[in-house]
Amino acid sequence: MNDLEMSPIGRMKHILLPTDGSEFSAGAERVAIAMAAKAGSKLEALRIVLQGTDLGHLAPEADKKLAEEALAQLESVKERAVAAGVDCTLSVRTGNDPYTVIVDASRDTQTDMIVMGRRGRRGLARLMLGDATAKVMGYAPCAVMVVPEASEMWGRVLVSTDGSRSSDAAVVMASRIAKCCDVAVDVLSVKVPSHSERRQAETDSIVERAVAYLRSEGVEATAIVEGGVADDVILAVSEARGDNLIILGSHGRTGIGRVLFGSKAERVINGSKCPVLVAKGA
Repeated sequence: MNDLEMSPIGRMKHILLPTDGSEFSAGAERVAIAMAAKAGSKLEALRIVLQGTDLGHLAPEADKKLAEEALAQLESVKERAVAAGVDCTLSVRTGNDPYTVIVDASRDTQTDMIVMGRRGRRGLARLMLGDATAKVMGYAPCAVMVVPEASEMWGRVLVSTDGSRSSDAAVVMASRIAKCCDVAVDVLSVKVPSHSERRQAETDSIVERAVAYLRSEGVEATAIVEGGVADDVILAVSEARGDNLIILGSHGRTGIGRVLFGSKAERVINGSKCPVLVAKGA
């Protein structure tokens, strides 16, 4: 537990922004552009044209028209990005399922982070198995950030860690974001009542390890240990501390599967007023 070696994952050279141009994508567009400007990242704005729409199945000409309209709608994103000093490219892809298009695009472009909007006040409709965003989180090879409509760039970061490999990736991502955005990090580990005494006893050392790593990277970091239900504690601490970005690992020490990436992350995303970034371990 004293080993400070962390996952190498945490690059932000390429950010993928899937957007539909609606109000639900507005926060994601603002945050992605601001993040790319701070990190010096290349930004790719992606619009998806679904096959089998009322126009799309009639003729190739209709598909071409939809793609041209989608590309034109992306121009406003590029204008704002360029004004912020961001290298921005636009792409339009067609497909039957949005999640496969996004995942394929992230693989093709070696994306480091996907930034997506969140629909509605209750988040992602409880992240049902068939939800495209849940599947992107499950299958994308990179970190995924889910951004509420009203979100802006943040001023303080909360990273939750349970000592797992994917939590290490979350800590590395917190370090990279903190340094490029010049913000402080709160490091939280939760003592869950249902866990064994031995595992609860490890909580302090887990936080200390993460804080030591962050400080060694020149990041201002504060250790926080609380008891309770993990997602409730994460949300309560984030609000109390004024954290504007929450970073989680894609799964914890329970080894939850790929698409059902963990009920803790699901509930945090649904309950959070700020963006939630789910980091991927090696």
